[in-house]
Amino acid sequence: MLATFAPVIALVSATVALGVIAWSSDLYRREIHVAAQVTGAAAGMLAMVLLYRQIRRRQASGRALQSVTARVSDIVETAMDPIVTIDATQRIVLFNAAAEKVFGWPRAAVVGQSVEKLIPERFRDKHREHIERFGRTGATTRRMGGHTILAGLRANGEQFPIEASISQHSEDGMQFFTVILRDVSERVRIESQLQASREELRNLAAAANQAREQEQSRLARELHDELAQTLTALQMDVAWCKSKIPESDPATIARHTKMEATLKSAVANTRRIAGGLRPLMLDDLGLVPAVDWLVEGFTQRNGIPCDLVVGSNDLNLPNAQATAVFRIIQESLVNVGKHARATRVKVSLERNGAGLIVGIVDDGVGFSPQDPRKPNSFGLLGLRERALLLGGEIAITSAPGKGTNVVVRLPLSAQGLPT
Repeated sequence: MLATFAPVIALVSATVALGVIAWSSDLYRREIHVAAQVTGAAAGMLAMVLLYRQIRRRQASGRALQSVTARVSDIVETAMDPIVTIDATQRIVLFNAAAEKVFGWPRAAVVGQSVEKLIPERFRDKHREHIERFGRTGATTRRMGGHTILAGLRANGEQFPIEASISQHSEDGMQFFTVILRDVSERVRIESQLQASREELRNLAAAANQAREQEQSRLARELHDELAQTLTALQMDVAWCKSKIPESDPATIARHTKMEATLKSAVANTRRIAGGLRPLMLDDLGLVPAVDWLVEGFTQRNGIPCDLVVGSNDLNLPNAQATAVFRIIQESLVNVGKHARATRVKVSLERNGAGLIVGIVDDGVGFSPQDPRKPNSFGLLGLRERALLLGGEIAITSAPGKGTNVVVRLPLSAQGLPT
């Protein structure tokens, strides 16, 4: 009998099982739904908390940004230097109080206008090209004009010298350029006065030097032509008197012999002093023979071999320039004899196109050019001044134990020298 109802029992069991499963699934869905509702509520609350925190952060950032912007605006407005900001079309968008004072324009009159309103007409094209080129480089800052002085234009039409630096930045996809400039009118005026004073001092030094050389030339000529010749004549008279003394008077002969030696020394000293004041052969024979005489005298006095190398014999310089070159070589050799402790010296004269190159090289102890000048030591300073008076330049290369090399370059045409 049970076997007969087995299919029915299996069907009922399956139906009950399906019902239980269905009931369980429904209960599970309700639990999931409830859990989802709870989770959604929690997530919503969490999202609201995060959103609230983000809003608070944004508000704090906004307040901080506003504070920074206010501070930057205050700094720009109270800056002592004029600050001008322009856009990509080179129209003014910012013009601080210092710019108003320097340019003489009120802010309302220039904002929105082309920056060329502040630039002299002759510089406008170059300024426009400079801004465009700077914008393409991608550099953030740059000094405008390099080391040259630029010019600005005041409202009254007056031009004035300025120094400026430029920076660029982007904001909301727009490019802006900010120029910070400085009115250097006072500095330029002082530098101009200083340069004029230097020129006056150099002219005065040149005039004093020329007067000194003329006076020394006069004294040297008088010593050579007057005193030396007089002493020579006196020496001849003493020799004549000596020849008249009888041999029986050896004391008188000895006295006259001593007088002859004294007069001979006096003549030599007179000629040496005259040559020290100014070698007459510089006027009579020219620069090269005078330098040759100078080099030979240096070797005799100091016992140091000194070579003279002349690249060209065509060195017939005017008197003032020949004198300056001679004095430069003379002072250089004096410095070598006093300080260098050299074993060999070389002096060179070479004509190079429109210039003259003078070189004095020794193999002595050398020195450091960066060391401070010793008190009452004006040798190198004198060399520089003589070179500057001729419109030239001097380069002194030295190091301890490496000797000294003095090179003087003098223009020939600039001072009226033969070319």
